Amino acid sequence: MDYFHLSAGQDTMEHISALGLAHLGDGVYELMVRSWLCLHGKATNAGLHRATVKYVAAPAQARLVRAILPLLTEEEQGVYRRGRTSHTAAVPKGASVGEYHAATALESLFGWLYLQGRTDRLNELFDAMMEEADHAF
Repeated sequence: MDYFHLSAGQDTMEHISALGLAHLGDGVYELMVRSWLCLHGKATNAGLHRATVKYVAAPAQARLVRAILPLLTEEEQGVYRRGRTSHTAAVPKGASVGEYHAATALESLFGWLYLQGRTDRLNELFDAMMEEADHAF
């Protein structure tokens, strides 16, 4: 199996929980942020971890996801809602419940897109978020 070029079918996707999608999407999003930071010279070697955390923390994700909400298709909105309303055990320090739910929803969407091999769409949404990041941070 090629885990970098996936194309999971609808039957597979229906059996993955929103939190399962979020678990995967968290890694996808963080890898995209790390790549973006390196390619755009946004941090020095010493500051790469700190810069990454700045973008992947729930409050930042909740702020940046607002840039893509108007761009989501109806199906993507459904995945986002499913992730937002999933029941999580605890909210990390430094994040409100609303921020954490928005971050989980974003991660669910990214995991969902990744499993289907929809990397063009992932890049499109991520680029829109990073345009917002240039103004927000």
